[in-house]
Amino acid sequence: MIKDFFSNNGIYYLEDVDLTKYNTYRLHSKAKGMVFPSTIEELIIVLKFLRDKNISHMFLGNGSNIIFAKEYYDKIFIKLDKLNHYEIKDELLVAEAGVPLIKLSLECAKKGLSGLEFTCALPGLVGSSVAMNAGAYNSSIADILVSTKVLTKDLNVKTMKNSELDFSYRHSIFKTNRDLICLEATFKLEKRSSDEIMEVMTKRQHKRRETQPLEYPCAGSVFRNPDGLFAGKLIEDCDLKGININGAEVSTKHANFIINKGDATGEDIINLINLIKAKVYDKFKVELILEQEIIY
Repeated sequence: MIKDFFSNNGIYYLEDVDLTKYNTYRLHSKAKGMVFPSTIEELIIVLKFLRDKNISHMFLGNGSNIIFAKEYYDKIFIKLDKLNHYEIKDELLVAEAGVPLIKLSLECAKKGLSGLEFTCALPGLVGSSVAMNAGAYNSSIADILVSTKVLTKDLNVKTMKNSELDFSYRHSIFKTNRDLICLEATFKLEKRSSDEIMEVMTKRQHKRRETQPLEYPCAGSVFRNPDGLFAGKLIEDCDLKGININGAEVSTKHANFIINKGDATGEDIINLINLIKAKVYDKFKVELILEQEIIY
């Protein structure tokens, strides 16, 4: 029924999906299906159908900040990768939800537009990055975002300004109102020497390779940095580097990274997260807040 409906509407759909390649932890999990609308109109068709048939569903970005907790999901994952158009006009960048941030940072650098340098090593897509107010090097999406085009619960498209999005550290209105879907974002950039921008980005990418365990499957920083502190330092000071639960291990290169050294499960990673939180709280009375999202 589901496959036939999407096929008849010309919408790309995968049935019984192996989710391993759709998450950067490379956790082995499966889903009932995955659908890839290529336009806003197709997305509305998808959502109307899934709602009418009462079929469980959720959106999935680049899988670079999530933990699959289950071996099987009886739901349809919606991927906006095909909404991947972008346009640069003067100092404004307009990009759809499915455009990779790394790609945008490089394109803007070539055109001598500054503002996206901090995203040059962030593996997320525009939509999910806006939703979590992704950031690095003391900069975040909120610093450069002008407005977003969103799809509301009633499946209407409207524009929301930066001031309406409730931005804070790794947070936005999309976190608390799951009925809002980011479709497109407009960013304000600044003119700068292309060579200078590329130099900054090259240095940051080099530092990232030196300080982060990119040779293993992982999903970036596990915990937010508490005010005035660094989560990685707290974890390291608890002598937790290298500690593991089955294939899940606290990186010896950067303690705020958990890596998958073999066949770690989502449960292994979650158990390790809970162990880290308990140890840090016991020693420092600091409650670490998870930056990654657990998908149940």
